[in-house]
Amino acid sequence: MSRNAPTGRPHVLWLALAGATSVALLASLYVIFFVAPVELQMGIVQKIFYFHVPSAYAMYVGYAICAVCSAVYLIKRKEAWDAWAVASAEVGTLFCMIVLITGPLWARKAWGVWWTWDPRLTTTLLAGMIFAAYLALRSFGGGGLAERRFAAGLAIVGLLDLPIVHFSVQRWRGQHPTVITNKGGGLQGDMVTALLVSLLAFTLLVALLVWTRAKIERDRQRVAEAEVEAAQRGLLEDS
Repeated sequence: MSRNAPTGRPHVLWLALAGATSVALLASLYVIFFVAPVELQMGIVQKIFYFHVPSAYAMYVGYAICAVCSAVYLIKRKEAWDAWAVASAEVGTLFCMIVLITGPLWARKAWGVWWTWDPRLTTTLLAGMIFAAYLALRSFGGGGLAERRFAAGLAIVGLLDLPIVHFSVQRWRGQHPTVITNKGGGLQGDMVTALLVSLLAFTLLVALLVWTRAKIERDRQRVAEAEVEAAQRGLLEDS
């Protein structure tokens, strides 16, 4: 067996992170449904806010890590950076999908429509499409060096869209609320607590998911390297 062969024993820090994430998620659910009050106008539907906003934050984190790791991969050509980029893109896209699902559920109650071409909604959809293209290229592009480099460049381009997503509400008129900024209506104290606990829980969750997926990708890379090494030694039969 190659010295780079993957091991199945979980890392103690990973176990600690998994435990902390579980506790934080349970705490956030408790605060959201049993501590934070029901909003007077929107009712129980407003509690989508505590999942929608942290998911958007987790999307930012995932896509930003993907872009940074892609840039480092282009410079150093290390497989580990590529693994972290792929993992972060997948996790970021997962949370982007949650944002695009919870957003219309909230919009239907707040605006009376499922979707409107609001600047933030549109730029969020664009970010999701860019990184979905990244993942499609990585999945169906054959995994060659040229495909990896092109995908890495695409991730860097996608990073440029994230500040536009964040500041789109402030720069252009739209229906998307700005409640957590100084231009918004503000939040009641227990609502702020619920939001902060949710942000902490989702921060731990995105870290856990990226770490786990990156480890799986690194194991896959090591297995592929071992197969190439065995083939070079003539240990594999021709297919």
